Amino acid sequence: MSEKLRRVIIEPVTRVEGHGKVSILLDKENKVKQARLHIVEFRGFERFIKGRPFWEVPVLVQRLCGICPVSHHLAAAKAMDRIVGGEKLTPTAEKMRRLMHYGQFFQSHSLHFFHLVSPDLLFGFDADPAIRNVIGVAKKFPDLAVQGVMMRKFGQEVIKATAGKKIHGTGAIPGGVNKNLSIEERDFLLKDIDQMVVWARSALKIAKDYTVEHLEKLAPFGSFESNHMSIIRKDGAMDLYDGGLRAIDEDGNKIFDHVDNQLYTDYLIEEVRNWSYMKFPFIRSIGPENGWYRVGPLARINCCDFIDTPEAEAARKEFMAVTNNKPNNISMAYHWSRMIETLHSIEKIKQLLNDKDLQGNDLVVKGQRREHAVGIIEAPRGTLIHQYEVDENDQVVMANLIVSTTHNNEPMNRAVQKVANDHLSGVEITEGLLNHVEVAIRAYDPCLSCATHAMGKMPLTVELFDNEGNLLDRKSK
Repeated sequence: MSEKLRRVIIEPVTRVEGHGKVSILLDKENKVKQARLHIVEFRGFERFIKGRPFWEVPVLVQRLCGICPVSHHLAAAKAMDRIVGGEKLTPTAEKMRRLMHYGQFFQSHSLHFFHLVSPDLLFGFDADPAIRNVIGVAKKFPDLAVQGVMMRKFGQEVIKATAGKKIHGTGAIPGGVNKNLSIEERDFLLKDIDQMVVWARSALKIAKDYTVEHLEKLAPFGSFESNHMSIIRKDGAMDLYDGGLRAIDEDGNKIFDHVDNQLYTDYLIEEVRNWSYMKFPFIRSIGPENGWYRVGPLARINCCDFIDTPEAEAARKEFMAVTNNKPNNISMAYHWSRMIETLHSIEKIKQLLNDKDLQGNDLVVKGQRREHAVGIIEAPRGTLIHQYEVDENDQVVMANLIVSTTHNNEPMNRAVQKVANDHLSGVEITEGLLNHVEVAIRAYDPCLSCATHAMGKMPLTVELFDNEGNLLDRKSK
């Protein structure tokens, strides 16, 4: 740019998982010329796992994240199911995985809503940052703080019972699972289930009431019309564990529907830009300019025809009524839709805990060996894609991960640009106004750690020093 611009940096972006920054360029009149979200950390898991035996992958890849490891664990396991020809799981194996997955949704959504987002909603976007945090919430709203902690704790207990550990468990293996749910584990979880349902309802009410009461302010806040994508069950129901890909446009028209997960590359492609380690996916048939889309709770509610649990379905109908059953493109409505999914998850957990199949002993299946496989699942933050190639020696030779936050890269950047234009242009910039930009990013619940790739060849330099700091050797690759 030829004119001299002033740069404003938000670094780090706070109350998100991972490390990122926002750069805002202002002209001499303080008008915003450019605003971007940059992902500044690099995770090389697609390289780390090359050469590893395929059965290790479901355990290895979940080290990407401590917040959503179950999502990576299950996406990789679903891919490895196909490698061993065991994608048609036994009832016990599928229901154990689903229980693990709903536990993950329940704890992750609770963590985001109560710990990361509630300070903005309870105190206001412009509130003093000294109180606009989880400690401030605990001091002023102790009952809410306890509720958030206990809801997350329950979700973690579900994960422990199904995966062996609360974080980085080993429950899913190629072709099935390595344990069932004991009667003792079931009864331990059932004793708190009714309280969790009550708390999920109340969390939903908080999110719904806040959105409805502030709709005039929230409707334009970081919002824009967009495409949406999620996986959908064969009958059109929202399914967080399995289904075909559906994409719709801003009016609800289907772009593609019930796409076989193994064929996702025929419909989606990733673009690279030189200012972010995170890629920019788009729909092939539309192209990069208009083919971007949103994923996550908002997209899942918009894409599905119904939810198969009664309370969540009633909540979905209320949600869709706000936009007369057309897709909801309000970015801040992510919070309301996220709490609908929290209620859906606990309804599903309650159903599964009372299913005797979870005590079954038929845990693993195998069939025809394959060398290429794709596993797709809905993570709390949106559609998660794992693609692998495995050679005849059982070693991984290729891996590509498209995580939820990567799908949402372009929408998040557009939200940042819109909020910057609407709230920062031509005014004196304060911390509260800068927090408006962060509020828009938090709506997507990004996991920045999961979302980064290498762009081309990244140089590696290793230097060897002696105990006095003298350089002994240096190698570059």
